Amino acid sequence: MKSLLFTFLFLLSFTINAQEEEVINWINQNAIEIEDADPNTDLPNFDDQIPEAFKSAKIFGFGEASHHGKEFFNIKAKFFKYLVKTQNVKVFIMEESYFAEASINEWISGCEGNGSSIVKNFTIAPWKNQEVINLLEWMRNYNLNHPDEEKIRFYGMDIQYVEGINKEIRGFIKENNIPVNEELLSEIDKAAEMKVDYRNPSKWADIQLPKLQEVEQIIINHRNDSIAKEEDFNSTLRALHYLKKYTYYVQYPKSEVRDKKMFENVKWIIENNTSNGKAFIWAHNEHINNKEISPYGSGWISVGGHLKNFYKEDYYSVYFDFGTGKVTGYVTRKNKPNYWDLYEIKKPFRRTYSKTLYEANKDIYFIDMDKALENVYMEIFFSDKKKQLHLAASGYNLKDKQFISKRYSESFDGLIYIKSISSANYDLNRG
Repeated sequence: MKSLLFTFLFLLSFTINAQEEEVINWINQNAIEIEDADPNTDLPNFDDQIPEAFKSAKIFGFGEASHHGKEFFNIKAKFFKYLVKTQNVKVFIMEESYFAEASINEWISGCEGNGSSIVKNFTIAPWKNQEVINLLEWMRNYNLNHPDEEKIRFYGMDIQYVEGINKEIRGFIKENNIPVNEELLSEIDKAAEMKVDYRNPSKWADIQLPKLQEVEQIIINHRNDSIAKEEDFNSTLRALHYLKKYTYYVQYPKSEVRDKKMFENVKWIIENNTSNGKAFIWAHNEHINNKEISPYGSGWISVGGHLKNFYKEDYYSVYFDFGTGKVTGYVTRKNKPNYWDLYEIKKPFRRTYSKTLYEANKDIYFIDMDKALENVYMEIFFSDKKKQLHLAASGYNLKDKQFISKRYSESFDGLIYIKSISSANYDLNRG
């Protein structure tokens, strides 16, 4: 009996190893090598072998396996520049607040200032790094050499932060003599100042949304009576829509609600603020993927899931994974100050996709999922549910490593794998 068991295990191990070799061989022969992680170089290999689905898409969701990876940021910047130059993508949408938009758009359009001061308006701390500044500076230089109708525009899609949005709405109403009384204006202030209580959600939306809808209707009713520009009306109504979404989120502070509202914001931007329906989306892997927010099987549809369901093949999602490198993590301590630290992952973790992907002969490479699934070994590999290290806003936790399980075959359209990553540069004084 023991002999039979040994033989079975030996054959099983042999089969698994043989399949893994086939996967590695396929990657070595078919994956598109990304020459480097320099955001200022081109993508000749990718351009020569561009997947047809990528080429024909209009909306590109680029994720990241961590909110703190230098190479994720730089490679996304490289691809955004490529899409601007080759596919006329001029709308950049970030997992960021509406609040950050105005100052960034003013600066990248040529107003005075500098990148270090501009990124301070971000409400999500991981974006306040030199890599993002460098990309915004590139946008600014690009815009300075192009007419208004060809300029790049920056948009935030997130609804977690609405600080100051009430002041914009108030200012428009006052400047254009829209008859909204002070009682209703104060309700706008209350909605913007309300904090999310994740442990004790309230009935806030039931109370507040009818009041915000009343303000919206008054503005719409006086649209033809005002001398305000159409774009100012649209901007104010959009600000009010963000506030309404945030108000709903206060009552239902769940991941699926946040992603649904971010999708609605992306859809509005694409339909109203693009001339060709094209856009680039910068967010975490979990938001841009084609299916859902973790955990696997939750049924909580991600931004990318909504985009794929609505825009079909016009949406192309690009996922990121990595093997080793320096990763940032937020350390919490009882009765002591919390702090950020840097950790080193020296080898890929067991039972992850990365464990096999790391063995390929390229340091950075791109896999188009449609092409991969044409191969039987790749189809088996990517359809088998495996783990991935999950690094979100708080980064790497040495004591409690977060893994998520999923099937890559249904999660994205393209994968960029990076063998080794490093931490983004948050010391904005040294550049």
